[in-house]
Amino acid sequence: MPIETTPWDTADNLTTPEHIAAYLEVVFEEGDSTHVALALDNVARSDGLTQIARSAGVSRDTLYKALTEQGDPRLSTFVGVMKALGLKIVAQAA
Repeated sequence: MPIETTPWDTADNLTTPEHIAAYLEVVFEEGDSTHVALALDNVARSDGLTQIARSAGVSRDTLYKALTEQGDPRLSTFVGVMKALGLKIVAQAA
């Protein structure tokens, strides 16, 4: 008998600012820019991609393309998305 599975979408489970911050903290610690872009996509989709794009000052299409495995978001896009999500960027010694 085949195993039944349920589709998983990380965006559906990022329901609080604390979940989002913890998720991004782990991804940032990994240091892989592709994973960071995909994580930002998950977070933006959890909060509404269109609204996040508008708040970040970019089009929805631009944001969608930037936050893919092949995308490479500009620093201004990254900063805009973080602000739109109500998150701050903090530098700390490793």
